[in-house]
Amino acid sequence: MRGQTILGAVILISGLAAGMAPAGASRAKAPAGTVQVERLKVHSRALEGNLEGEKPDRDVIVYLPADYATSGNRRYPVVYALHGYGLTADGFAGLLQSPRTIDAAYAGPMPGMIVVLPDTQTLHNGSMYSSSVTIGDWEGFITRDLVAYIDGHYRTIADRGSRGRAGHSMGGYGAARLGMKYPDVFSALYIMSPCCLSARGAPPAPAAAAVETVRTPEEAAKLDFLPRATFAVAAAWSPNPNKPPLFVDLPTVNGVPDASVLARWAANAPLAMVDQNIFNLRRYTAIAIDVGDQDGLRVDAAELHTRMRESGVPNSFEIYTGDHGNRVAERFQKNVLPFFAGALTFDGAPAKP
Repeated sequence: MRGQTILGAVILISGLAAGMAPAGASRAKAPAGTVQVERLKVHSRALEGNLEGEKPDRDVIVYLPADYATSGNRRYPVVYALHGYGLTADGFAGLLQSPRTIDAAYAGPMPGMIVVLPDTQTLHNGSMYSSSVTIGDWEGFITRDLVAYIDGHYRTIADRGSRGRAGHSMGGYGAARLGMKYPDVFSALYIMSPCCLSARGAPPAPAAAAVETVRTPEEAAKLDFLPRATFAVAAAWSPNPNKPPLFVDLPTVNGVPDASVLARWAANAPLAMVDQNIFNLRRYTAIAIDVGDQDGLRVDAAELHTRMRESGVPNSFEIYTGDHGNRVAERFQKNVLPFFAGALTFDGAPAKP
């Protein structure tokens, strides 16, 4: 795969009073005029019973606009931001330099939005924002359980026109993948430096050998980056409930690539998925893609842009000066949040920054 070296809630039972933090949420103190940070545990029915033992109670960070507590019954659009491979919600917050960058974005005329960072860390360092019996239904967590929880516990505009999804690296893959499959939930996408867009081949021989020697989850957790990422992909895209304790089909057997497994992996590549999902993608109000000029993922990102454009899906594409991670915080502040401020619906009408 080109650029493969970088891979990036209890549903509401009863509503809470407007402006109150959800039960169990920790609320960080913030000076007046700054965004409020809340940390939650969101239970996902979609993740229950997965074979890998991933916890269905997920950490979630929520950023509320500075005027949220004093704005009466006002409701807000929501931006869901997905982290990359190897990160957690806290790690992504660090990469985004939030809440500082969110405060800075809202310091001007831009209207405030709720920003949500879910944690999708797994045994193998990342869910791939995919669904399998091995890792659980991460698509259901993001598009159903989490959205229902946030809409139920906060004053959101509970409509797809007021929901946006962004993601970086593996999160960019997730934004593209889920965008293609769930246009009823979100109306705008911002895809940052997406990984894994093209069909992925078997890992190099040393990594394949390291993967094949693993017998337990504990051994898998000690692997280097590429072998561990190989397990993440296998758990997401080639699960096998009859192969405990790891419950995966690997891409090689005795060093020989398994074509049937690689075909299953290829079916999860957005560049392979895009043609059959064009009509879903045409439903989006706005789609943006960006990537650094020193990022090996730029070739596939450009191809996704071109393929969508040629099939009648308007989208913007920018190659900026930078590598895979050095300008993510700046881009989030100056590009991503303003993009959603212009694309999402505020109180019944799109608002421009």
